[in-house]
Amino acid sequence: MPIVKYRRATEPLWHEWDRKAQKCGLRHTVYAVNGNQYTGEWLDNLKHGKGTQVWKRSGAIYSGDWKFGKRDGYGSYSIPDPVTKEYRKVYTGWWKNDKKSGYGAMFYPNQERYEGEWSGGLRSGWGRMFYQDGSIYEGQWLADRPGGQGMLRLRNENRYEGGWKDGKKHGPGKFFYLDKGQLLEGIWAADIPKCGILIDFGRDKAPAPPQYPIPKV
Repeated sequence: MPIVKYRRATEPLWHEWDRKAQKCGLRHTVYAVNGNQYTGEWLDNLKHGKGTQVWKRSGAIYSGDWKFGKRDGYGSYSIPDPVTKEYRKVYTGWWKNDKKSGYGAMFYPNQERYEGEWSGGLRSGWGRMFYQDGSIYEGQWLADRPGGQGMLRLRNENRYEGGWKDGKKHGPGKFFYLDKGQLLEGIWAADIPKCGILIDFGRDKAPAPPQYPIPKV
């Protein structure tokens, strides 16, 4: 009986070439078709580990941790100044799934600054915001706006302590008019005090108290 020999199945050559082309481990700068460039670690052809990405169109730079092709871990993001062309840090902190998540600091172009918690790329949790006019908000954030309990201190040291909703004073709260030596305690709705009690508070130390004290009821 004749012996039939079947040809041994061979793997296509391109499979071997593809395995050799897979980026894995530390690589020098790799350029994308659109001009973006990445220098750092890879795993299974994806950015994974420590690395630096430069976007050609915006000139922005991210340097930090990557996980399976996305920014994940600790890193900083910077952009070039349109006038001086020098790099200005925009965000430094934690990332998850390519979005700001965890604790981080954001630096805005108008000298404003946020330090606190993030979730899904939005300010959420506890945080402190330094505004351009000199006022400072410290407290809870929700969906990128003050939401929950927090304190807003104005440049003249007057301050509000209480509830917030959608970035506005909302719910029970206290407003300390330290320049006048008065305290308003009441209920706010959409930044407007709806009802409350106004009393003297540190009137003798206030820089500009009203001419007459508030009578006691």
